[in-house]
Amino acid sequence: MDQMNNSIGRRAFLRNTGLAGGGLILGFSWLNSCRPKQVTAEQVFQMPKEWFEINSYLKIGDNGVVTILCPNPEFGQGVMTSMPMIVAEELDVDWNNVMVEQAPFNAELYGNQFTGGSQGIRRRWEGLRTVGASAKQMLKEAAAKQWNVPVIEITTADGVLTHAGSGQTMGYGEIAAAATQIPVPEEVTLKSPRDFKIISTSRKNVEGKKIVTGKPLFGVDYQHEGTLVAMATHPPAFGLKLKSFDANQVKTMPGIVDVFSIKTLEDDYERNYFDTNAFTELVVIVGKSTWEVMNAKKTLSVEWEPIDEYKFTLDRFGTKMEAIVPSGLETTDNHYAQMEELASKPGKVVRKDGNPEEAFKNAVKVIERSYTCPFLAHNCMEPMNFFAHVTDDGAKLAGPLQAPAIIEGTLAARLGLPIEKIEIEMTRMGGGFGRRAYAHYAVEAALISKQVKSPVKLMYTREDDMTFGIYRPSYHATYRAGLDENNNLVAFHVKAGGVPETPLFADRFPAGAVENYMAEQWEINSNITIGAFRAPRSNFMAGVEQSFLDEVAEVAGKDPVDFRLELLGRAKTNPVGENNDYEADRLAGVLELVKEKSNWGEEKQGVHRGVAAYFCHNTYAAHVVDVAMENGNPRVQNAYCALDCGIVVNPDAASNMAEGGIVDGIGNAMYGTLSFKDGAPQQQNFDRYRMIRNSEAPKNIEVHFVQNEIDPTGLGEPPFPPVFGALANALYKATGTRKNHQPFISDRVLKG
Repeated sequence: MDQMNNSIGRRAFLRNTGLAGGGLILGFSWLNSCRPKQVTAEQVFQMPKEWFEINSYLKIGDNGVVTILCPNPEFGQGVMTSMPMIVAEELDVDWNNVMVEQAPFNAELYGNQFTGGSQGIRRRWEGLRTVGASAKQMLKEAAAKQWNVPVIEITTADGVLTHAGSGQTMGYGEIAAAATQIPVPEEVTLKSPRDFKIISTSRKNVEGKKIVTGKPLFGVDYQHEGTLVAMATHPPAFGLKLKSFDANQVKTMPGIVDVFSIKTLEDDYERNYFDTNAFTELVVIVGKSTWEVMNAKKTLSVEWEPIDEYKFTLDRFGTKMEAIVPSGLETTDNHYAQMEELASKPGKVVRKDGNPEEAFKNAVKVIERSYTCPFLAHNCMEPMNFFAHVTDDGAKLAGPLQAPAIIEGTLAARLGLPIEKIEIEMTRMGGGFGRRAYAHYAVEAALISKQVKSPVKLMYTREDDMTFGIYRPSYHATYRAGLDENNNLVAFHVKAGGVPETPLFADRFPAGAVENYMAEQWEINSNITIGAFRAPRSNFMAGVEQSFLDEVAEVAGKDPVDFRLELLGRAKTNPVGENNDYEADRLAGVLELVKEKSNWGEEKQGVHRGVAAYFCHNTYAAHVVDVAMENGNPRVQNAYCALDCGIVVNPDAASNMAEGGIVDGIGNAMYGTLSFKDGAPQQQNFDRYRMIRNSEAPKNIEVHFVQNEIDPTGLGEPPFPPVFGALANALYKATGTRKNHQPFISDRVLKG
């Protein structure tokens, strides 16, 4: 296993903390400091009289309190707690004496302040540790100089420096000013995981009390004097655009300030990957209150017309490409018919090992199954919203964003302002799941503010949000497996595609475990916009792959867990190919752990079990789901989860995240669907878009972590995909029917 690099050079420090442009920013107070006193939990949030700013991430108060800034935006995954824990660990302070604040958006100071892709802790791990360790080293060197002792003889604990030989002690606050004379260390030593006191211990959410007591944290809570309320009307169907509107009656309604149209992106604008937007021409209503604007919106008369096919240039992370948006009004039934047609034809071969065609000809048994899933809406609890105040001198914006740096350039280009004139304040997000990486609503708010020359708060209704696009795509996958006379898997073939992208991961398990393997893909273009949805593509492929492997195991007469472990043993000792993107022993490790913790193989009266294991976002996850029939309906009784995500920073929070992913996965698998008729979404609110209910969540969830010293990897997304497969396999045991099409409870019946 990988060993942690405990020696971090100065260049690495600057790179990993986002300070390479200007060096370490030191802002110590030159005023005299006093010895910090120990504070109680009740006193911890009392503000010190003086602060000593050590670097852009932390400052120390004269009473021993340390404020640590969290660089990444928070939408419930817990980074506001876990990231400061990492800094505090290496700084050697008492966690009870730590306050946490959201860092401002500043790419020069904090690097890429992006929350998504389960990359937050993984990408910040080394940098945040280095922040704390470097500050601690500077304090130690300053103390050594003052005491005239070797720095190596100075120890730190709970915010106090000690020289055992002379018996001298000093609080961090006392030496902060002197430390400004100490250069940034060329090298710092990071702790061994065995010496952690804060990391890998459970800490309460630092904003938990604020959340449950209703403190204003979210974008919808944002207040600014003189703010008007804005709402937008977009086309009712994908494939339509604005033709005309009549605002005369609306403008006479109470509280209405103005009605006009905006164009969010110019036709010749080169979009970045997150500038996804199906509806760039909107009719906007601005008024004095939400209620007045909502009523006016219902009265607004708008005409729409079909779009023509159009093209635009897309910069996909440095690769320029031409995107084509087709015309037409699309329908779900036609989507499925198109997918079935393409699935029956040869696709683009992405990977081929051995001779799968010959192996299938010689196979004694061949199993083939097809799987589908619908579009899904993100349905964040907090609908899209944004505040903007644009003047000739600059723009001030505030709201829920996963990736403020990505939208900054788009705002500058559209507003005609230098990027340094745009200020973005990050608020807490009421859910993200990928949806808030696509910040068209921030551009909309800015353009509205510029038009009315006033601060505005743009608000989406639930219907606005669910019909605007950026969905989980609709997918289709066909699997084939060939067994020999001894029921060994000798051939494996997967062909996958979707509207408008393929979900295929050609190099994931069971690639590398089968001698004859082939992966093909295809795509169907669409004018329905899609985007990242919790564990993109994996949220489909994990479920169908694991469902199919269970069926193959059944035909082979093998236990589902043993069958997977047998394949993983092959992938570990004699792998096929060189591009397999998983570690077989770690994937096997979570299977073995969940097998142990769930007492797999133990028969329970009336309980039907399913298993699944999957690798994505650098993390390994395995689930066992127990289903029982109650009054003819399936109910999940228990869910067991095993995760290998490296070092777990905050175990309770990590367990909570896994539990949430499991419940979310069960709900989407059982009920989630978004369908289209003539381009119009048929589910526009929760009266028709079915969400999981409290009574349908598992009665018990157990989460277990593989203990190791590997650097942390992703956790927000990996527990989500496998539950689709584990649930499908349990439902088969409970009902005798394979669940090959999502949602599992649906009126739509397709041949499997």
